[in-house]
Amino acid sequence: MVTTDAARRAAADATGLTITEVRLTPILIADPPLLNTQGVHQPYTPRLIIEVVTAGGATGLGETYGDTKYLDLARPLADALTGRLVTDLNTLPALADRVCGESPAATDAAAVDAGGLRGVQTADKLRLSVLSGFEVACLDAWGHAARLPVHALLGGKVRDRVDYSAYLFYRWAQHPEGRGEPDDWGAALDPAGIVAQARRFAGTYGFASFKLKGGVFAPDQEIAAVKALAAAFPGQPLRLDPNGAWSVPTSLAVAAELHDVLEYLEDPASGTDRMTEVAAALREAGPGGHALPLATNMCVTTFDEIEAAFTRRAVQIVLCDHHYWGGLRATRELAALCRAFGVGLSMHSNTHLGISLAAMTHVAATVPGLGHACDTHYPWQSEDVLTERLTFRDGALDVSDAPGLGVAVDRDRLAALHRRWLADDGGLRSRDDAAAMRVADPGWVTPAVPRW
Repeated sequence: MVTTDAARRAAADATGLTITEVRLTPILIADPPLLNTQGVHQPYTPRLIIEVVTAGGATGLGETYGDTKYLDLARPLADALTGRLVTDLNTLPALADRVCGESPAATDAAAVDAGGLRGVQTADKLRLSVLSGFEVACLDAWGHAARLPVHALLGGKVRDRVDYSAYLFYRWAQHPEGRGEPDDWGAALDPAGIVAQARRFAGTYGFASFKLKGGVFAPDQEIAAVKALAAAFPGQPLRLDPNGAWSVPTSLAVAAELHDVLEYLEDPASGTDRMTEVAAALREAGPGGHALPLATNMCVTTFDEIEAAFTRRAVQIVLCDHHYWGGLRATRELAALCRAFGVGLSMHSNTHLGISLAAMTHVAATVPGLGHACDTHYPWQSEDVLTERLTFRDGALDVSDAPGLGVAVDRDRLAALHRRWLADDGGLRSRDDAAAMRVADPGWVTPAVPRW
């Protein structure tokens, strides 16, 4: 007997799985003056909190980028979800394709998205980033209704804890003109400052691996910083990520200097073609055939980009991000493809709050062969919308077995951060690291690639 769609929905109504309301709350959260190759983080960065409410009273939480171009796509998708089932996840991509359309802000095929320095920006990538937040919210609501953790809905966890890496940044002591929220981290503009930052991360959170955001200073300065980290933390995994700021020759020169201390080199050059050149040269020069692995969160961020990168052996590790790939289930599909091609897998971090970090932890718990600690910005974010912040223990997060994501929203805090968004004149509602840098240096323009 074939079950009709109407009959299935009627049966689901009895269990309260129909979506009756979707709430979108754009917010602005404090962000420190962290430097990257495009500029500096703004004093506040936009995030979007998604809440899906079911007929049975379950509420699911999701989080994604909150820039205006994402919010413009999220609104029609939120309207279209009412009356659907939180379990209808396989139909979400087609629904998003149908109702979201293309964002006018996403038509520049050469633009690089500063919101995560994620490579070429397209309308499809924007739509997937929006879709991811709704999928997570539906999974969270479904988990609450079924009294199951999200990882159980994904097939069950294979680990009880997920390892994370300290995310080190060159940074100023404060934002230009004293804007934003103060913190006590101080400046980190040289090797000593980076090592001091790493020691604090290790002491406070127990992190045992370290990633430096590069592409800020000349390569020799960043090589010196990595070598200082290697001396301070002998034998512990180190990564360097200049966000594609280097030429192929510069990438190879840096790799030659750091091949014996780096766990991997992330996006040294921009695009699959340059990464292929770097990888091939490293294989040829690698002692005993063991080349320094290349990782990416820029040239492999959609399924369409996999074939060229994998068949040409441009990358050895993909740093996935469930926002980029369209959700937690798509992340698991990516993991399976990586296993098939013998490509390693870890996870990239955006400027996330606790909802995104919880979702990331749940899917990471279900992926076999997660061979590297995941990235996280979370310790840099002094503000959150949760009733209780997630806590790192020995550099890892415990995987929650509570229903859904295992987190709850603080209504007062969410409202306060939304009021900040409402009060903004629009200048901070879309992340722009170059504009933030121009406050300090009016002549700043985003450097051409390669920068060195």
